[in-house]
Amino acid sequence: MAKKTTYSKKFLMNLYEHMVLIRKFEEKAGQLYGMGLIGGFCHLYIGQEAVVVGIQNAQKKEDSVITSYRDHGHMLACDMDPKGVMAELTGRIDGYSKGKGGSMHMFSDEKKFYGGHGIVGAQIPIGTGLGFAHQYKKDKGVAIAYMGDGAANQGQVYESFNMASLWKIPVLYIIENNKYAMGTSQERSAAGEFYKRGEAYNIPGKQVDGMNVLEVYEEAQKAFEYVRSGKGPMILEIVTYRYRGHSMSDPAKYRTKEEVTDIKEHHDCMTHLKANIKKAYGVSEDDFKAIDKAIKATVNEAAEFAQNSPEPPLSEIWTDVLIEQSA
Repeated sequence: MAKKTTYSKKFLMNLYEHMVLIRKFEEKAGQLYGMGLIGGFCHLYIGQEAVVVGIQNAQKKEDSVITSYRDHGHMLACDMDPKGVMAELTGRIDGYSKGKGGSMHMFSDEKKFYGGHGIVGAQIPIGTGLGFAHQYKKDKGVAIAYMGDGAANQGQVYESFNMASLWKIPVLYIIENNKYAMGTSQERSAAGEFYKRGEAYNIPGKQVDGMNVLEVYEEAQKAFEYVRSGKGPMILEIVTYRYRGHSMSDPAKYRTKEEVTDIKEHHDCMTHLKANIKKAYGVSEDDFKAIDKAIKATVNEAAEFAQNSPEPPLSEIWTDVLIEQSA
């Protein structure tokens, strides 16, 4: 439970606005997918917004981020331009990967965001490498490596834990436990608690309520302080919930409508924060509607920009494959 700390109205509204941006962006992405404007796989982040917004507000500019294929929310939380993200989703030249990465594979070196990775768990060794780079450069940065509860069962994750612990690499492992690894529930696929998975490697862990953005923020602050102190990696298991299927092609028949409805009506991260803001600062419903309207306009503008951006020329198939080095 988040401690009773008084936060400024500006800070709380910033959290709310970022969560609204991610949700409305993802809803628009779902619409464009249904219209055939987004091809391939598309994994939406709807319901999990508090996780990445809470973490992002606790991290510092020198930190780096890497995640899996459910990545659009992470990009927006890293302040990547919604226009560039949407253009990449629709395979256009103005996208972050020139339209060649799509939903799962876009990057921004400027924002220290290194993907978007399609292979389950493959981002964790790379994220550990990013942490080693911070350590080697002595830039005081921390690598934030996100994974889902399904990825937390992959062998390469534990190879990474072992090395990170031995070398005290500054990496914060985030397990986004949304209860379902594709279509298999956590109860059927994972033994034990995820936050305890690092105990064999002397990596401490903590379980966090991922539907409460303030609790995520506060626990992330503590975790970053631990990792930056030179003690090595830490694990946060953030318990959350995705409202949509695993991907756009998943009807999610493995869970009941009642289960999803209960989470939406009684545990939604945005509804929870909005109630706290209203109580603390008397912000009216009309004010919230105005915010929602403005963000919806931003998202619509991004969608229009993406559709007006040209597709990459055929010559782009040969670029970004090899690095050319001078003699």
